[in-house]
Amino acid sequence: MTIILGFEGTAWNLSVALVNEERVLYEAESTYEPKYGGIHPREAAHHHAAELKNVVLRALRGAKEEEKEGFSLDRIAAISFSQGPGMGPCLRTVATAARALAITLKIPLIGVNHCIAHIEIGRWRCGAKDPVVLYVSGANSQVLAYRSGRYRVLGETLDIGIGNALDKFARYLGLSHPGGPKIEELAKSRGTNYRYMPYIVKGMDFSFSGLTTAAKDAIGRHPDAKADICYSFQETAFAMLTEVTERAMAHCGKDEILLVGGVGANRRLQQMLRTMSEDRGARFNVPEKRYLKDNGSMIAYLGLLMLKTGATISIEESQIKPNYRPDDVPVTWRGEIEKKRGNSEER
Repeated sequence: MTIILGFEGTAWNLSVALVNEERVLYEAESTYEPKYGGIHPREAAHHHAAELKNVVLRALRGAKEEEKEGFSLDRIAAISFSQGPGMGPCLRTVATAARALAITLKIPLIGVNHCIAHIEIGRWRCGAKDPVVLYVSGANSQVLAYRSGRYRVLGETLDIGIGNALDKFARYLGLSHPGGPKIEELAKSRGTNYRYMPYIVKGMDFSFSGLTTAAKDAIGRHPDAKADICYSFQETAFAMLTEVTERAMAHCGKDEILLVGGVGANRRLQQMLRTMSEDRGARFNVPEKRYLKDNGSMIAYLGLLMLKTGATISIEESQIKPNYRPDDVPVTWRGEIEKKRGNSEER
């Protein structure tokens, strides 16, 4: 079995995992927790640098205990790492560690697109074949679908990601980071009355900054209605995302949805997408919560797919890409997989 060691550290979660074709052997992580406000990139990078050695050792020891056939460093076929997108200081810290280990072990290095890693581990864990993907995280909000060798972005945020929008509003309410789960809890437990929020969908794209501003203004007018405003914020934002996802399904003629990214853990968003899927006779997919947040397993798994099609890079090519878009990546592995199945997706 081919084993890949994957490094994830694009933002606040540092994670290292070992994966083979059948399962995740082991994953170890350490999470940066800001003392106040949101993520401070340099502080997060300092956290990653201080914790990297310990996290790597924990992952290796865990894999050795879990792997029944015996585990050793010479069984690792390649090192994969998040090349982008993400916060520059965090990306540089983790990329440096990945390069050093690849050189030390004399094995290939694979630069992974963080967004596509979310998609591929979701497909793997859910058994999804060719879904429309809703990718929602702190910095990213995109609707994608595979066509002609790439993941095409069919719609995306025009300003900030839904996760950042939720966190900004949560900080305004005095809630600690991450704010999304706390807003979800307020909305679920006490939110009952919908208050008007701007619904901003422009074609296949959406916008959240105006929604955040409107929610803050509503709190100023109705300071005792926090739960209702959290409820209204969620209902509006998630309806926007569901609308564009459904339009993408109709446009592409696909009958599967895959929800990925940290905000995908929100139960209300899952419920909206599931209802829409059922109404269309489509299948709704969402992986386990541990694979929705940033994790080393997704980086290792995509590295495994890329290694099988020879998509490795040299040290000179391993510079970080903070603005790395998913539609910039040739998806070589899906073409090969479909050819083997005798059902190429190239149309």
